[in-house]
Amino acid sequence: MIRLTTRRPVLFLAMVVVALIVLFPLRLALGLIDMGAQGLSAREVTGPVWAGGLNDAHYGDIALGDLDAGLSPLQLAIGRARIDVAGAGTSGDQALRGALSVSRSTFGVDDVTATLPASSAFAPLPIAALRFDDVSVHFRDGNCASAEGKVTALIASTMPQLTLPPSLSGTARCSGGTLLVPLASQAQTESIAVSIEADGKYRATLTARPADAAAAAALAGAGFQPSGGGYSLRIEGRF
Repeated sequence: MIRLTTRRPVLFLAMVVVALIVLFPLRLALGLIDMGAQGLSAREVTGPVWAGGLNDAHYGDIALGDLDAGLSPLQLAIGRARIDVAGAGTSGDQALRGALSVSRSTFGVDDVTATLPASSAFAPLPIAALRFDDVSVHFRDGNCASAEGKVTALIASTMPQLTLPPSLSGTARCSGGTLLVPLASQAQTESIAVSIEADGKYRATLTARPADAAAAAALAGAGFQPSGGGYSLRIEGRF
């Protein structure tokens, strides 16, 4: 028989510490690392920090649905708080997976794959949803430090003056300290250039080349401006 020689008060204290670590609420952890300042919100946060849940989660105005969420202990050991998330998503055709990470000087997202409704985030641009394929983006000290992965904008039929393909795609990258997502059609005749700052401010410019004078007049009537052989419509906002 092996006898446990640890004194009872010490053992009890150790058990309490372990229980506190294991059962520490995810809600408090998200508050401590200030994920809300990065745009993440939820109607309800449940469960412990290692295996909790976000009900009716949003990133800015973009709905994420109900998510399983947990803090990565391995990333925490190297000084980075990483919240891994997974859920059914809101589009009905693609599950959501990925992570949000924060450290002393960086924040961003890792390996995000999802199809998310754009809602009115880019109105009046006709973007119905955004599809992400293994997208990772990190900002360091307010500047875009790294970005990769494919982004596809699914187009809605909300602009009768403009005939757009069903989707525009491009690869995320950093440019001049901002996140740039250049989306274009296969024919390269229509494009939407999206640039995003670290504080959530964004600019999106839709550019099209009208086929004839009547189409050009229709675009001008919709607020498009002549730009480099085509017509452009620019919007600005914040997530």
